[in-house]
Amino acid sequence: MKKIIKSMIKRIAKGVVYVWFKIYYRLEIKGLENIPKEGSVIFCANHRSYLDPPLMIVTAKRDLHFLAKEELAKNLFLRFFEWTFEVIHVKRDEKDVGAIKESLKTLKNGKCIALFPEGTRNGLEKGEKLKDGVAFFAVRSGAKVVPCGIQGGTKENRKVVIAYGKPLDFSQYKGNKDKEILDKVTNEIMENILELTK
Repeated sequence: MKKIIKSMIKRIAKGVVYVWFKIYYRLEIKGLENIPKEGSVIFCANHRSYLDPPLMIVTAKRDLHFLAKEELAKNLFLRFFEWTFEVIHVKRDEKDVGAIKESLKTLKNGKCIALFPEGTRNGLEKGEKLKDGVAFFAVRSGAKVVPCGIQGGTKENRKVVIAYGKPLDFSQYKGNKDKEILDKVTNEIMENILELTK
């Protein structure tokens, strides 16, 4: 019964948020044909604001399990959002083994996870080093990576455009733990993301 109720709440929440994006932000979606309909997928995008996760959730046509810092659960609205959309909490500034295992299990079960290579909002602009979490999960699981570019949603440009790129396959590196390989994969993913924001 709980699963049915949660599924209904998720569907209603998705519908409401989608309509809000369409009306208030004049949402435009590109590249939906690039998203695999089945199998495990890692979605990753540039990170500009708190709008990014719900935007991806209501447009991706797949159920996404976002990785997010556990501090967000202190906010009542965000806690409801995280419960509804099954967010995977991550402890910041440390290797969170529990979150890693849960994410890999999600991918193994043919589901999808989503995260941001920048690690924080506008990480590149702040001079932050890219995080290799996406690369780690892609190389460890063999799952394809779908890059996503997000534009707009600002005072200067309210119209939001979200573009999904073609899946990236890094299965040739599966099981590789070499830091250089992870950095290479991370940079390639970020390059594809930035290309989608042009």
